[in-house]
Amino acid sequence: MVEKNRWLMALSAVGVHICIGSVYAWSVYVKPIQAQMNWDLTDVTIAFSVAIFFLGLSAALMGKFVEKNGPRVSAIIAASLFGLGTMGSGLAIMMESKLLLYFFYGVLGGCGLGIGYISPVSTLVKWFPDKRGMATGLAIMGFGFASAVWGPTIKILIEAVGISGTFFILGATYFVIMFASALYLEKPHDEYLPKRFEQKIKEGKKKIKEDLAFIGLNEAVKTPRFYGLWIMLFINITCGIAIIGVASPLLQEVLGMTAIAAAAAVGLMGIFNGAGRLIWASLSDYLTRPIVYVIFFATQIVAFYMLPSIKEIVVFQVVLYFIMTCYGGGFASIPAYIGDIFGTKELGAIHGYILTAWAAAGLVGPLIISMVKDATGSYSQTLYVFAGFFILAFIVSIAMIINIKSIQKKKLKHHNH
Repeated sequence: MVEKNRWLMALSAVGVHICIGSVYAWSVYVKPIQAQMNWDLTDVTIAFSVAIFFLGLSAALMGKFVEKNGPRVSAIIAASLFGLGTMGSGLAIMMESKLLLYFFYGVLGGCGLGIGYISPVSTLVKWFPDKRGMATGLAIMGFGFASAVWGPTIKILIEAVGISGTFFILGATYFVIMFASALYLEKPHDEYLPKRFEQKIKEGKKKIKEDLAFIGLNEAVKTPRFYGLWIMLFINITCGIAIIGVASPLLQEVLGMTAIAAAAAVGLMGIFNGAGRLIWASLSDYLTRPIVYVIFFATQIVAFYMLPSIKEIVVFQVVLYFIMTCYGGGFASIPAYIGDIFGTKELGAIHGYILTAWAAAGLVGPLIISMVKDATGSYSQTLYVFAGFFILAFIVSIAMIINIKSIQKKKLKHHNH
């Protein structure tokens, strides 16, 4: 039995994630579909909302399945659902049916998204005991960068072969890439340690960091730590989605940028969202996960509070891009954090449950913005509300550290007796 290469394992995970991440390029379809179908904006946007909702739902419900059947089976199912969902969307456009579009892109595609998102990630945590954050950061970075790859592709294809044709071609492409990636994925054996890492442990240069606990989903859900993670992710995503949603009008309203310049800035935000995933997650291997989350929230309280009053275009953009790195970093550091505090026993299942925070944020975030915008009449006021949210997240992140420390003390006492 030849042991597989863990870096190829990471590459396979990126392969899966870069395909499903194309969901973030949905906005490129919006205007062409509206023009061709005479549907209004809400009609077209519902497809995206349904997809994100089913992403959260399927990640939660299928987490145990992923753990039981392993990453290969799960990723093949994800490839089939996502490929079929995308190709089916082409059929829905041909038949001019909104409901079919919601079913194929939203329900089927969304389920492929959720299963595809969690299946490679929990596996990578097991392959990289020495670099948990970096490994999951890599895969989730693929998800973040995907829209930069597929956005222009979709645009070119729509002009060449029309909307249905684009869905057919891309659905087939996603299926092939995801299926090929899925075939390489597998869990390492239970006692697996990377050779070099094992060597360093023997020489006493490195220590295996013991996880706080080794528990399954059912026990994890009973701990306050689980809800701490959920709240932190929920707030980070809600505020991030909010910024993504209002960035363009905000740049125009606060700084008087032109629509084209604002669009370019928004494009750059995607790059920082992707890069933040790898950078913060890799940093978390050194600084520890709890500290990284404290940094996220402490800095973003200041950033959100200051943004409306910054009048320098460059400074404004720097702060905006920094917020985007924290948004991406929040996603990428969660799987490693789960591994640290619950162990790898049912990491995929716990990760799936915590991702319901994403589905909830996707529904709540935009609502909060429009409510505050309607009440105050400006986008900049919404940012103060979000700064307030971050204060809550900051308190939770400190409580997490206190909770973890108290458990470690108990374990030490128990150990010494």
